[in-house]
Amino acid sequence: METPIATNSLALGRLLTRNARYRPSRTAVVIDDERLSHRQFNDVVNRWANALAGLGVGRGDRVATILPNSLELLATYWACAKIGAAAVPLSSLLMPAGLASLLNDAKPRVVVSTKTLCGLIDQLQPMLAQHSVVSWILIDGEAAGYSSYATLCAMASVAEPTAEVAAGDLMTIMYTSGTTGLPKGIMHTHFIRAMYAGLMSASWRMSAESVVLQTGAIFFNGAMVTLLPAFYCGATYILHKKFNEQALIDTVSAEKVTHVMMVPSQIIAMLDSPGFDPDKVKSLEMILSLGAPLHKVHKDRLNRVLPNRFYELYGVTEGFITVLDRSEAVRKAGSVGVPPPFYEMRIVDEDGRDCAPGQVGEIIGRGPITMAGYLNAGELTTETIRHGWVHTGDLGRVDDEGYLYLVDRKKDMIDSGGVKIYPKDIEEVAVQHEAVQEVAVFGIPHDRWGETPMAAIVLRAGASASAEDLQDWINARVSARYQRVNRVVIMPEFPRNAAGKTLKREMRKLYWADSDQKI
Repeated sequence: METPIATNSLALGRLLTRNARYRPSRTAVVIDDERLSHRQFNDVVNRWANALAGLGVGRGDRVATILPNSLELLATYWACAKIGAAAVPLSSLLMPAGLASLLNDAKPRVVVSTKTLCGLIDQLQPMLAQHSVVSWILIDGEAAGYSSYATLCAMASVAEPTAEVAAGDLMTIMYTSGTTGLPKGIMHTHFIRAMYAGLMSASWRMSAESVVLQTGAIFFNGAMVTLLPAFYCGATYILHKKFNEQALIDTVSAEKVTHVMMVPSQIIAMLDSPGFDPDKVKSLEMILSLGAPLHKVHKDRLNRVLPNRFYELYGVTEGFITVLDRSEAVRKAGSVGVPPPFYEMRIVDEDGRDCAPGQVGEIIGRGPITMAGYLNAGELTTETIRHGWVHTGDLGRVDDEGYLYLVDRKKDMIDSGGVKIYPKDIEEVAVQHEAVQEVAVFGIPHDRWGETPMAAIVLRAGASASAEDLQDWINARVSARYQRVNRVVIMPEFPRNAAGKTLKREMRKLYWADSDQKI
């Protein structure tokens, strides 16, 4: 008679239990001056998991966090995984009304935050629906109406939680970062997260000996592409409280970091840092770029100074990715790679027909990380996942070898007098100017053409260039007259979300709403 598979055989919390048993003394987590072995970190997580269970949190419940990078946020992910609850990480940068709307959507039983955010929480609480949060917990002190994380953990057992957790149980609800509209709660099960862990660790050539550095916020989904593989392998995971390019360089040098993931603006900041020296970061085996396209001029520079290390991931939280492997990073420098094993990709036209190589269409894909759906949004789910295929809303093309080249987001495409203009084509030209550090191109109103391209530019430190000179330089080099920008504005920095992504919609909104800006 066959032995039935235990319901918790794919529960992600078992990874920590395994590491604690087989790699007890190896370093698991480094945060500031705190260094925890796998056994110690597992004990931290067990105490927190049992404390949450003592508050009545169980399988199917939700635990929301409004936390910066911290040991407590990392522990909450894994504690929820051990008791079958879903972690709901939220950004502290949201306004009270925005946080309240997400809490009303997620309906968490517990919210974990910091003492510095009590004022924000006090403002949002009257906006919460009747479901109400049962417990509010602070990780860094005490206040009236709040429980103390430290006190709860001190009273809890270090024993392994006994909850049964199934592969189909929710592990996380990740709200989209909001670059294209209102956030939606994307549901990921333990099975999906197990696929993140196993398949991506193979893609990154990660092992138990790897040292993984995370310098950006871990409350956005992009962080999971290295976080989960690191714990799957039993590697060392170093977490910075916030991104700082010099701190990144120093940590890589001191800890012999092998794997790091960054968004493009962080890669540029690292390369431009006065303290950057390729010898200081020579231990790196992977520099992964994700979250937005890294323009080719920066890819080429990175591949020159740190060869055979660059990877690029294109993906949507809804559940599809492609990977440009380091072995093809030079030969296919303009590409974002191919789908990993067990994934499929198609480029389709507006009628859903497959496009020929070189023809631009919408990127759709499917694979083992396809989301379970949007929380409380069945109609949106069926719009995004059709016949099992995730419709990304992104435009791309493939070459004869099947490598994907991003063109742009459908929503970013500029329609100028019936001509389709892809901002990325103009950005790739503008970023080649020696004074330009970053560029964002978007459409603004035009009386005759409806829309026309505009470029916002951040200059390199110490560089000098006028908006008029940059406009002339760009317009002399674009490949078509309709790609010429009608305006250039120089900004000290771009608006970004918590993940570091440029918020084009905020810039577009500013210039679209202002009738004085109409050309």
